[in-house]
Amino acid sequence: QVQLVESGGGLVQAGGSLRLSCVSSGSIVSINAVAWYRQAPGKQRELVAASTNRGSTNYADSVKGRFAISRENAKNTVYLQMNSLKPEDTAVYYCNAAIFSDRTGWSDYWGQGTQVTVSS
Repeated sequence: QVQLVESGGGLVQAGGSLRLSCVSSGSIVSINAVAWYRQAPGKQRELVAASTNRGSTNYADSVKGRFAISRENAKNTVYLQMNSLKPEDTAVYYCNAAIFSDRTGWSDYWGQGTQVTVSS
C-alpha cells in the first residue's frame, strides 16, 4: 500500500511564505514524476508545479518566480516552497506522484490535500 501525506498548509498573510511537504510511504521501488496541484472552491484542479526524476521542472504561469518544487529522493519527499503568496493562491493543495510499487507496478497516487489560505 502506497500513501502520500501532505503537510505544511495553513493561514498566512499576503506576501508571506509557506513550505508544503509530501512524504510517500509503502512498498515503493521507484518514484518518477511528482507534482503539486491545487483546487480552489468552485474551480477545477490545476497543475501548480511538476518535477521529473531527472530534475527538470515546470510551473504554472501564475506561480513562476514565486514557487519552487524540489525533491529529496532518499526520503521519498517532495516540497513546494511558496513565496510572495497572494489571496488567489488560496486552495487545497494536492501532491501527486507516479510510483512503481513492487506489488502493483506503476500507478498514479494522490495525497489527501492540505489547505492553504492567504488573507489580504
